[in-house]
Amino acid sequence: MKSTLVILAVGLSPALVGEHTPNLQRLAARGGLRPLRTITPAVTCSVQSTLLTGLMPSQHGIVANGWYFRELSEIWLWRQSNRLVGGEKLWETARAQNPAFTCANMFWWYNMYSSADWSATPRPMYPADGRKIPDHYAHPYALHDELDAKLGQFPLFKFWGPLTGISSSEWIARATLHVMATRNPTLTLSYLPHLDYNLQRLGPDLGHPRIQQDLKEIDALCGSLIDFAAASGREVIVVSEYGITPVTDAVHINRALRKAGLIEVRPEEFGREVLDAGASAAFAVADHQIAHIYVNDRSRISEVRALIEGLDGVERVLDESGKRAIGLDHARSGELVVISNPERWFSYYYWLDDRVAPDFARTVDIHRKPGYDPVELFIDPQIALPMLATGWRLAKRKLGLRTLLDVISLGDTPLVKGSHGRVTDDPDHGPLVISSRPGCLPAGPVEATGFKQLVLDHLAD
Repeated sequence: MKSTLVILAVGLSPALVGEHTPNLQRLAARGGLRPLRTITPAVTCSVQSTLLTGLMPSQHGIVANGWYFRELSEIWLWRQSNRLVGGEKLWETARAQNPAFTCANMFWWYNMYSSADWSATPRPMYPADGRKIPDHYAHPYALHDELDAKLGQFPLFKFWGPLTGISSSEWIARATLHVMATRNPTLTLSYLPHLDYNLQRLGPDLGHPRIQQDLKEIDALCGSLIDFAAASGREVIVVSEYGITPVTDAVHINRALRKAGLIEVRPEEFGREVLDAGASAAFAVADHQIAHIYVNDRSRISEVRALIEGLDGVERVLDESGKRAIGLDHARSGELVVISNPERWFSYYYWLDDRVAPDFARTVDIHRKPGYDPVELFIDPQIALPMLATGWRLAKRKLGLRTLLDVISLGDTPLVKGSHGRVTDDPDHGPLVISSRPGCLPAGPVEATGFKQLVLDHLAD
C-alpha cells in the first residue's frame, strides 16, 4: 500500500486557496483541487463520520455534534467514544484489504476506543475540586507521555474559547510529524482547526488582515506536513468539512419554544434556570445553522412546526420525509430538523431574563450547555481589562479556589460573523479536497460519501 497523509484543514474553501497559501497552492497545482459536496448537517462530527465511513448520518448515527439521549433525558455534545459511530471505518476497510496496514488518527473526532493503531485527542482532567486541567488522551497510553515530553502539555485553552490561536494546531501538527517519523503509519489523519476560529469571529472576509494571517499560519503548518510526506514517499490529501458563510445574528429558537409554553426549566441556586429536557414538551438542540427539535409530546408536532416555520431566519423545517431526503432520518435526530437562512445561526438560549441564566452560560463549557455557543470565542466586551480579568480568575483556580471563569457575554450574538451547518450555495465557498494524486480525483466535485473510497484509491499501489 502507498502511505498517505490526510490533513483536515477546518473551514478551508477553494476561495481561500491563493496568494496567502503558497504551499496548498503548489499541492493543488501538481495534483488537483475539487469542491467537496458535503452533507447536512455540515458540522464537524457528522461530516467527519461520513468521510471516514462513506455513510450518511441516517446510517452512521452522528446526526450533529450532539443530540438528546432519550434514554437518559439528557443533552450531550462533543462525546468522544468511537463506538457511537456506526459503519466500517476507513482504517478497518484498509486493514481488511492488507493486514500490514496501520493507521494513526491525530485529533479527528470520536477518537477514543477506536480500532486505529495510534490516536490522540483532547481530553482534559477534571479533579474533584472543580478544576479543568489541559490534557489529551492517547492510545497506546505511552504515546501520551511521549508527546507531553516532546511537545509539552496540550494547549487545551487555545483549542477552543476566547484564547484560541495557532498554538493548538501547531501542537497537533508537530505531534503528527512525530508519529509519522517514529511509527511510520500507512495512513495518517491530522486535524488542524486553526482557520475555524477567526472565520467564525470575523467571517470569511479574505480582505481582513487577520484572516490573511491565519491563512499564512495554517499554510505553513500544512507545508511542514506536506514536505515531510513528500520526503517520506507519502501521498497527500487535504480536506475540509464545511465552508463558513457570513452571518448577522442568531435565531433564538428555544426562547420561541419557551414563550409558547413548550419548555420546562428547573430553578437552581439563586433562581438560575436549567433546561429540563425530559419534562419539556419540545426543545431544540442548536448546532450552528441547524437545530434538532425534540418533541416529547408527539401530539404537538404540527403546532411546533407551525411555530418554528414562522420564525424570522428559518429557511426550512424538515419532518420525517424531509429528513429522509437528506439522509438524516435516524433515531437520534429530532422529530423536526430546522435549517437557518444562510446569514443566520441558532442560539441555544432558553431563558427569557439574563438574571436567571445558568452560571455556566457565562463560561466556556461545551459539555454543560445544551447546544453549541460560538459566543464562547469572545471575551465579554463589557469587561474593561479582559486579559487581567481572565488572568486573575485563572490564578485563583491555580491556588485551588473555586471560581467561575465567567468572561463570556450573554446576548451578544451579533459578535459572531461566520457560521456553518447549512450547505453553502456557492461551492467556491464550501469545503474542498486537494490531492497530490490527480488521477484519483473525479472530474467534478468529490462526494462526502465517496471520500473514504478516494483515500483507499490513494492507498492503492
